[in-house]
Amino acid sequence: MLPLDLGYVEPVFRPPSEWKSLILQVANGCSHNACTFCEMYTAPQKKFRPKAQDRIREELEAVARSGHPIQRIFLADGDAMTLSVKRLRTILQAIRECLPSVRRVSSYCLPANLKKKSVDELSELRELGLKMVYVGCESGDDHVLQLVNKGETYISSAQALEKLAGAGIKRSVMILNGLGGTRFSEQHAIHSAQLMNAAQPEYLSTLVVSFPQGMQRFQDGFKGQYEPLNQVGLFREMELLLDGLDLRQTIFRSDHASNYLVLKGTLGKDKPRLLETVRAALSRPKTVPLRQEWQRGL
Repeated sequence: MLPLDLGYVEPVFRPPSEWKSLILQVANGCSHNACTFCEMYTAPQKKFRPKAQDRIREELEAVARSGHPIQRIFLADGDAMTLSVKRLRTILQAIRECLPSVRRVSSYCLPANLKKKSVDELSELRELGLKMVYVGCESGDDHVLQLVNKGETYISSAQALEKLAGAGIKRSVMILNGLGGTRFSEQHAIHSAQLMNAAQPEYLSTLVVSFPQGMQRFQDGFKGQYEPLNQVGLFREMELLLDGLDLRQTIFRSDHASNYLVLKGTLGKDKPRLLETVRAALSRPKTVPLRQEWQRGL
């Protein structure tokens, strides 16, 4: 974090892999902000609104004057890609002018953000520096997506990922382990694998769905019938997901602090090793290092 006042409206979140990036808050909150599993932007001060372009320019100029060598920028908050192509173009051009040392700009991205953006427009944004987006697909199962009020479907996610691929923007996709609970675990895993096989993303990560502020908001979508997976259930779902994945060159990470079992590899070459690790955690748990509850978090 730079010792500068960049006007952050807290809390501010970023992907773990963006820990070296300058966080540039170009919008506050999330325009959808209705997913029952997400509490990141529910605080009163996090109501969605874009930041004024003049203010963004002033912040970039302040960073430039500081003399810090910035190579990566993450556009916050959770939904920067909902901004118009015109507005995103202006932001990326300002980054290029003020901070020519920047080599990569990234952002969170909802599939719905891209519905009205063409491949050509996304290609232009890539040329201006937008190299990667983090797409929260969460699941490839339409019923699970409906229950958690994601506002997406298998088709909408697949179409968004296809557009990004066509534009040459790298995709880091997130799937939530345990999102369907005990009742829908199998279809959640199977259809999520099918979505990833169709998309062939450059990066894929899994997080365990967590409820630090309680489950009531989430249970409302399930009409009180959500039963969370225990550790064994999470591992079985992970085994089913991995077994169904047919990826050619995807960097896979299941090492977020929410995960009990840390998995890292490249799919497909490391699929047998990763499956063996999960199966060992199921059959011989004392032989596999697992995170304790106190070590887990968001």
